[in-house]
Order: sequence, then structure tokens, then C-alpha cells
Amino acid sequence: MPDFIVVPALFWVTFLLIAGGVALVRARNVLQRVVALDLLAIIVIALLALLCYLRGQPFYFDAAVALALLSFVSTVAAARYLDQGGPFG
Repeated sequence: MPDFIVVPALFWVTFLLIAGGVALVRARNVLQRVVALDLLAIIVIALLALLCYLRGQPFYFDAAVALALLSFVSTVAAARYLDQGGPFG
């Protein structure tokens, strides 16, 4: 993929990161905040993947995979917590 595609994609993902932060701040209830945090995690994963390609450093991709795993586990834990009304059910 040429750099003239990756650089605008970095700007676009950065703009989406700011928009996701605004969505997080404007969220009205806990469920919307959980979804907004998950959205922000996905956007950061995309940003790390683009940086991995642009700079040629594989540790950005490792960080993206680790963040994806942590984001999945935290989203499932938050959903279970909100569904059952407490940490132990």
C-alpha cells in the first residue's frame, strides 16, 4: 500500500479518535459509555496497525493485538456486570 494512502488514513483515524472521545463524553448512560470505549479501542487498534505498516515496526502490531484481547475481555466483563447487576451475580 503506498504512503499516499496511509498518511490520509492516519489523519482520518485521528479524526475518528477525537469524534469517539466526544461520543464518550456525551454518553448519557453506562451502556453508551461501554460502547464508546469499545469504539475508541477499535480506533486505537486501527491506528496502531497503520503505524505498524508505515514505520515497519512489528511491535505496533503486537500492541494492537494485545489491546484487542484486553478490549474484548473488558467489554464482556462490563456487559456481564451490567446484565447481572453485580460482579458475582
